[in-house]
Amino acid sequence: MIKTPICDLIAIKYPIFQGGMAWISDANLAAAVSNSGGLGIISAMNADADYLRTQIHKARELTNKPFGVNIMLMSPFAAEVAQVVVDEKVSVVTTGAGNPSKYMDMWKAAGVIVIPLVASVAMAKLVSRAGASAIIAEGGESGGHVGDLTTMALVPQVCDATDLPIIAAGGIADGRGVAAAFMLGAQGVQLGTRFLVAEECTVHPNYKSKILKATDISTIATGKRLGHPVRSIKTPFAKEYQKAEYDSSISDAQLEELGAGALRLAAVEGDNEKGCFLAGQVSGMIKKEQPAAEMISEIFEEAELILRSANKWVK
Repeated sequence: MIKTPICDLIAIKYPIFQGGMAWISDANLAAAVSNSGGLGIISAMNADADYLRTQIHKARELTNKPFGVNIMLMSPFAAEVAQVVVDEKVSVVTTGAGNPSKYMDMWKAAGVIVIPLVASVAMAKLVSRAGASAIIAEGGESGGHVGDLTTMALVPQVCDATDLPIIAAGGIADGRGVAAAFMLGAQGVQLGTRFLVAEECTVHPNYKSKILKATDISTIATGKRLGHPVRSIKTPFAKEYQKAEYDSSISDAQLEELGAGALRLAAVEGDNEKGCFLAGQVSGMIKKEQPAAEMISEIFEEAELILRSANKWVK
């Protein structure tokens, strides 16, 4: 059995987090992952305090295990949902798309375990000084908002920059990826794309179908011109967006408007033409839908076998 300090920190069986994916990571998926021994995470996305509070209450009806909340700091409701985390006594908060320092003292005073997501060494150092309990280092292979560095390059550099436990994310979908993350110095992993095809994930069937049919070259990163690129499945929308991004006659404001609501169209309505289906480069590795519990146990059985045989090349 694989156990790391992350397991003790959060009181989970397996050192695995489910990523906070907007319109996807709801109470159903979070509870399923937590019940399976990992850390399920509810995405606060761009919703208000009432939405998040409802999801937290629902998760508590479905599980008595620890679960977390992911807060996108660019959200207009970030301050509201940051307070909800305190009021509802949520075990763990993960953050993305910004600097969480302004909320850190409040969360830590309430006993919340704060684990920011970073895409650079500089941000890792900043959140370490601010009092983070651990750090998620996410490479650009991941789905959704991405940075420039790959997981292979980012994780060891972040590990060198801080004494905090590191959770590796981006490009991990099976036991091989988990084993590799540990060899890079991580003490846990976060998966997003793989959990899109968990049976308990309520995303639209068209979304799951795109993941299951994907190949190694099925994703594309767009939005770099605006300073916040995202990785998604190549679709008519993604290709049109990429074309618009290189059209100087289209303003940044028009480009932002072009992407507004596209993720909801994909995740909720399954719109194959106008939807933005965020997904990582590992999509091509994912070939079956299965319960979260089966998925997690399969991943860690494979990782343990690989790690036990890792010395076969050492003479």
